Amino acid sequence: MVQDLPRSNGRFLERARVMASGPRLFLLVPPAMLVAYWTGGENGLVAAAVTIPALIAFLGSQVNTQAPTQVTRPVDGLTGYALRSELVTQLDQVLVERKSSGVSTACLVVDLDDFKDVADRHGRAASETVIRAVAERIGTILRAEDLVARLDGATFAIMLSPVRNADLESVIQISSRIQSAIGEPIPLDGINLYFSCSIGFCLTSRTPEEDGAKMLNAAENALIEARRSGSGAIRSFSKEMKQRIAAEQSLVEDVRVALELGQITAWYQPQISTESGAITGFEALARWAHPDRGLIPPAEFLPAIETAGLLSRLGEVMLYNALTALRDWDKGGMAVPSVAVNFSEAELRDPKLMEKIKWELDRFDLTPDRLTIEILENVVADTGDDVIPQNIKMLSEIGCRIDLDDFGTGHASIASIRRFAVNRIKIDRTFVARIDQDPAQQQMLSAILMMAERLELEALAEGVESLGERSVLAQLGCAHIQGYGIARPMPFNDTLVWIAKHNDKLKSAAPFLGGTTNRKHG
Repeated sequence: MVQDLPRSNGRFLERARVMASGPRLFLLVPPAMLVAYWTGGENGLVAAAVTIPALIAFLGSQVNTQAPTQVTRPVDGLTGYALRSELVTQLDQVLVERKSSGVSTACLVVDLDDFKDVADRHGRAASETVIRAVAERIGTILRAEDLVARLDGATFAIMLSPVRNADLESVIQISSRIQSAIGEPIPLDGINLYFSCSIGFCLTSRTPEEDGAKMLNAAENALIEARRSGSGAIRSFSKEMKQRIAAEQSLVEDVRVALELGQITAWYQPQISTESGAITGFEALARWAHPDRGLIPPAEFLPAIETAGLLSRLGEVMLYNALTALRDWDKGGMAVPSVAVNFSEAELRDPKLMEKIKWELDRFDLTPDRLTIEILENVVADTGDDVIPQNIKMLSEIGCRIDLDDFGTGHASIASIRRFAVNRIKIDRTFVARIDQDPAQQQMLSAILMMAERLELEALAEGVESLGERSVLAQLGCAHIQGYGIARPMPFNDTLVWIAKHNDKLKSAAPFLGGTTNRKHG
């Protein structure tokens, strides 16, 4: 019983502290004064008037000294990392302390390249799995004192722990380590996904203003510049960069003029046979040669074209360029069997699409088999519109070839492939990346090629970047390949030189190869 007294006293004091910390204590004052008067008369009332305020002050001091209030800051529910507001607050604090202590930091913004396609291809649960994996890998690279916040999607911001001198070289090294960690395969549903990331950062010595939000915004602007340079780029913020990004915001106003002045044209990427090496076609890809800013990648201007409602106009330009290229290749005696043109969902829904294409083919005196219509797999999988399949069916019936682009990402059924009269599937680069190093990738691609053979479909692998990938694809029986490992997209005049050199290589290699052999896909 005696042993329980300290515990009981502790519980009593704790309850008293809780009472003293809230308004409920004051509800006890009137009855306490009444009891004091009943038991002690006027003397008791005077004593109570003196002791009760002193007791309240004592208990209140105990609350303040022994039970401090803890502030709980909100965090991201998926990763457990901080939110934007917390990172901005900490940046503000460092920028203030910098004036007296001389400490500095850097703010980095890390964004997963091509992440926007993950949810469309694999679903929301898969995208969350990727985000968690990336978050964990970022955490393994950083120190415990560094602060990480999730901004949106697969975009993270990092404030490095303040040091005496955060220099450019050390931040680039940290960025490179983050990229290496993220570049490791992420297993998902029996396959490995490979990602790169772009990184923009801002040093305190380069921040446009002594303000946390402005410093974070500067790092985000550096990320925009990194994306403009291509996947996996790292860029540091500068004043000149800010001016360039402001110019990019005017793209929506410029695209209409660019289309009419011929600044946006088709560039061409070759497709070749894995069996003979011969050219089997070219794909027409939109490129914008801006008079002031140089070559603008499609990832930047295509959203602007869509915002401006000019996708159909872009389609007309691309078709005209592609058919012009075919005619000119023919005139130059260069054997290019066909050219592929991407058609958006809006274009495919046009009731007059068939008439337009027939008119253009007649205008250039070309047979329909010279034109390949590329449609995205998600269009095949998602459309409930009868106009789209009807258009594609009629184009197939007159002899145009139909390529199903990004195969393996849009969940198209076999029935829908038949419904759309597809001739060839274009296997997405997700399944091609590092196929020479990853046995699981090889198994997946083998299954796709076997399915294509059973359905009597041709197959083309996109995104081929190395000789190793090219060799494995040939061994597996993928008939056509396309990618940087063969050639990058090029303007029409450059294709003339490339075709001539490529054909010369084939001629010089033929005597040593002893001819070619026929193979089946498989």
